[in-house]
Amino acid sequence: MGGTAIHPGAVVQHSGIGVLDKAVAVLQAVAKEPSGLAELCSRTGLPRATAHRLAVGLEVHRLLRRGPDGRWRPGVALTELAGGAVDPLLDAAALVLPRLRDVTGESVQLYRRDGTQRVCVSAAEPPAGLRDTVPVGARLPMTAGSGAKVLTAWADPATQRTILADAVYGERTLLEVRRRGWAQSVAEREPGVASVSAPVRDSAGAVVAAVSVSGPVDRIGRRPGARWAADLLAAAEALQNRL
Repeated sequence: MGGTAIHPGAVVQHSGIGVLDKAVAVLQAVAKEPSGLAELCSRTGLPRATAHRLAVGLEVHRLLRRGPDGRWRPGVALTELAGGAVDPLLDAAALVLPRLRDVTGESVQLYRRDGTQRVCVSAAEPPAGLRDTVPVGARLPMTAGSGAKVLTAWADPATQRTILADAVYGERTLLEVRRRGWAQSVAEREPGVASVSAPVRDSAGAVVAAVSVSGPVDRIGRRPGARWAADLLAAAEALQNRL
């Protein structure tokens, strides 16, 4: 029986069940960004016929869905399946993030690092006014933004080197983030948006996430850390205590 041919760039654990490994490769490719058939083949290294057959099958089971542009995206069944999983960090975020939103009146997010990207795993938005909405599940680059700085500051050296090669910040910034315990950014990730972020640690002290407050620069100013760092650090501590 032949081995599973997966593109070197795809991060897939090989189970020994070829069709399963290939299906997971398709899911991971689509999770990074919406994909058409050509993009699926490029990201997974799978033949067109195989990639198409798997994507259509996953679509039938609602693990993928096809948008108006014809590209596949993660399907609702993934959310339904994930809903049954127990994640202490998300349970804690459901309690802590709304409180931080109410204190600041701004958008609040929780990010986890996934390789050289960060993923929004929880968010709380103010009920009205101009907001910096980051949908849960959104993948953002690690090259700009306060959340990226926090997650990079405590990443392993190899990951740091990879990110810093294209980042708008440098090693000196990361040293400062580690020294003061939080990061801020102004119009780095998106024009007109400022943010401040702090690390969230597990019971062993390892940084597992970054909690952020973000909003329009015109409202929260060009020094968001001076305004919200204390409240943010308190929220990060509350998350850690619940973990």
